[in-house]
Amino acid sequence: MTDPMSLAWARLRSALTDAFPQFYTIDPDGSLVMDLGCDGWLLEIRPDGMVVCQYGIAMDDVMALMSEGTAEDLGTDEVAKQAKYYLQPAVSKFRPLLLQSGFIETTEMTDEFVAITFTRAADVENPATVQDLIRWCRRQIGGVG
Repeated sequence: MTDPMSLAWARLRSALTDAFPQFYTIDPDGSLVMDLGCDGWLLEIRPDGMVVCQYGIAMDDVMALMSEGTAEDLGTDEVAKQAKYYLQPAVSKFRPLLLQSGFIETTEMTDEFVAITFTRAADVENPATVQDLIRWCRRQIGGVG
């Protein structure tokens, strides 16, 4: 028997890819991802119904900015701290609007990247409201309708 949540996700996923052909996936049944304009913001819709707006930077890019071409060994904590510093100007532009709109801010860090994420739950059973939220994100952050 198929999980009702996965059926709802399959229906939502289909509706979203029809409405927004800009979505792409990393794995076949996983999240849908879309670039939000040219500034590096990403929009992600996860199978659990979470809508994520994120802005990040690769750790390698931060290390290159910090070391200015030298082969210094930098600690992960130091690199992550600098990454957050580099992310702040772009994030601060949208932070008040996203927080006011019900998104919750967190920082995500892996060995590959640091990202500031804004998440908000969406109803996977209601594709129209999810599409409205996506349009809002695209308009506010990406400058597209």
